[in-house]
Amino acid sequence: MRFLFLLIFIVSCNVDNNLSQLDKRANEILSSLSLEDKVGQMTQINLTVIAKGPNKWSSSFPMEIDSKKAKKALVDFKVGSVLNTINNTAQKPETWFNTISDIQDFAMNDTESKIPVIYGIDAIHGTTYTDGATMFPQQITTAASWNPENAYNMALVCAYETRASSIPWNFSPVLDLGIDPRFSRQFETFGEDPLLVERFGVEMIKGYQGLNNDISNKFSVAACMKHFVGYHATISGKDRTPAYIPDNVLSEFHIEPFKKAIEAGAKTVMINSGLINGVPVHASYELMINVLRNDLGFEGVILTDWEDIRKLHDRDKVAKTQKEAVKMAINAGIDMSMVPYEYEKFIKDLLALVREGEVSQERIDDAVLRILKLKLELDLFENPVTNYKDYDDFGSKKHHQLAYKAASESITLLKNEDKTLPITGKPKILVVGPNGNNMRTLNGAWSYSWQGDLTDRFAGEYNTIYEAVSNEYGKNNVKYVSGVSYKENGAYYEMVEDDIDLALKEAKKSDYVILCLGESTYTEKPGDLNDLNLHELQLKLAKKIAQSGKPIVLILNLGRPRLISDIESLMSSVVNVYLPGNFGGDALADILSGKVNPSGKLPYTYPLYPNSLLPYYYKPSEVQNNAQGAYNYVGEVNNLYDFGFGLSYSEFKYSNFAVNKDTFNISDTINVGVFVTNDSEIDGYETVQLYSSDLYASVTPDIKRLRDFNKVLIKAGETKRLTFSLPVSELQFYNIDNVPVVEEGRFKISINDYSNEIYVK
Repeated sequence: MRFLFLLIFIVSCNVDNNLSQLDKRANEILSSLSLEDKVGQMTQINLTVIAKGPNKWSSSFPMEIDSKKAKKALVDFKVGSVLNTINNTAQKPETWFNTISDIQDFAMNDTESKIPVIYGIDAIHGTTYTDGATMFPQQITTAASWNPENAYNMALVCAYETRASSIPWNFSPVLDLGIDPRFSRQFETFGEDPLLVERFGVEMIKGYQGLNNDISNKFSVAACMKHFVGYHATISGKDRTPAYIPDNVLSEFHIEPFKKAIEAGAKTVMINSGLINGVPVHASYELMINVLRNDLGFEGVILTDWEDIRKLHDRDKVAKTQKEAVKMAINAGIDMSMVPYEYEKFIKDLLALVREGEVSQERIDDAVLRILKLKLELDLFENPVTNYKDYDDFGSKKHHQLAYKAASESITLLKNEDKTLPITGKPKILVVGPNGNNMRTLNGAWSYSWQGDLTDRFAGEYNTIYEAVSNEYGKNNVKYVSGVSYKENGAYYEMVEDDIDLALKEAKKSDYVILCLGESTYTEKPGDLNDLNLHELQLKLAKKIAQSGKPIVLILNLGRPRLISDIESLMSSVVNVYLPGNFGGDALADILSGKVNPSGKLPYTYPLYPNSLLPYYYKPSEVQNNAQGAYNYVGEVNNLYDFGFGLSYSEFKYSNFAVNKDTFNISDTINVGVFVTNDSEIDGYETVQLYSSDLYASVTPDIKRLRDFNKVLIKAGETKRLTFSLPVSELQFYNIDNVPVVEEGRFKISINDYSNEIYVK
């Protein structure tokens, strides 16, 4: 025992010593820097600014550094960070290696400070801007697996392949709540529930930064949580528009996932591009310093999003000049500005503000010290560029298998009348619809380009839905007709009619119809929408195909739940594949054939109507049945499919639900058990979900909250007992004073259709 204690003490001392050595070196470097050096370190520019090309906004191919432009930015203005690719186009690992080597050569050999550049990238569901990288399902799809291991695997592979691209910093994961189906970036989230986001987010941090949080490892990257905080909760449902969020709601729902990621060791954070309660988050000292730094204890680098300091002036009108915008953002807590083009003005403005006493030298030193520590932790001073030749598993079969696994566990069966699925044998199948033969729509945005519009150029070796179904059932048995298609070079919502009558004709000749509908690719402002319904041409196609009288399997391939109420009753089966990545077609074909038993569950609520957009944790007043007297107060919640819902080819039955006692103290733990039986002849995975309901509270309570979940394999005919241990303290909510409390009173604990009431005293 004494030996074990001594060993732990030695290891602890070594870790502390390494950290203290890093701090010491960072302070030594900081003390040697001029003000110009420091401000340069706080500046991040787009790659096109220093690449060969006609101007700072676009570049020429092949990707190469322009010596004159690079010298000006990196040497004369001492810029410390670069991001992005050229012309929104993926590059080969070798090209990345040569490009970033050139950048580091300028930074480390031609400047007095010899400080390496830190290169950052948006690698969202794989290494976005690298040709040949493994593309996993998007975050929303991964969340539908209800298996956080898939998030870990995605981050682990993405870190490896991002480092193989010589890039050490990834602007991921997204920890926003995907609570609004109208929002253009819902697919980038882990869904609407804070617990899901927490669990999957923490696994992403572990995958990116390593289980020991050692980002000097050449297979790990520095993660960047985003977008702190409340980014998706806009009133309009459109990107970068105002949100109005009470402090207690912000604390309970939106901040918690970031808190857990910080506890897991996340190194950096990107700030919300929008406004909360009328204040741009990039100008909020309250959120960045009082909450993020002081309350949550975050010690890493705080980064802006794209051009968000200048937007304080140009868009939000809270700063009268660009210079005032810089002052507001830096004093509010920003450490590094993603400028990304007009770096000269940003640097000159910040230098002037310091010399005028409007921004303190201490604020600059604080920011730069954090940036230097990050660069030291990444070992950039000793190893500024990782070499693609050292990464044999880049784009490997091993990585592909993990991406396929995530897709196959995520795909969600929402309807299956008369057991239409699985489809066995070798029947005649028609694949129809704009998403049926389309790699772009399987991947979504952030796939080889920002908007995902170049995917077909880079992903030709993978299988579309049509190709995968053909491989499964035989090419002679499967036919494809588009019926309608996305307008070439048009906006994501623009469609054209091809030949719907031909589609109907072919449907009549078939035994089954696989109808593939959904969305084309989009993200951020280009993905804003005005109508949540599926495009009218897609609805027209669905209704026409229904005239064939053949069983129709509707495949939903989309980044957010578009309304299908007009056609859902015409479908025999409904399968949501979300945005499953390059192996989504193969995974879907295996589910259609029965090789894989579907096990996905919705990570969001699927609405029935355009004006029924509520998360599952709505308030009791949403449902009313007071029809007495003069006034008829009736209210209801209209969901097509509930949060957490998903069918299986297996049939699971719950029984013997039990809670260990009826009355609890605040320090107690609630122990819950339930038996789950697979009453079928098919092995299957079931996700058992534990919920609580606070029956009465000082702030009107949520109808229910997810408290725990467990996805388990239950073999045919097998019964398993699942147990959960829920600390009473986790029943807390934030009261009107923004204080977390568990109030005395009655609660309901539930799993599936079973529930028990308990009393907390």
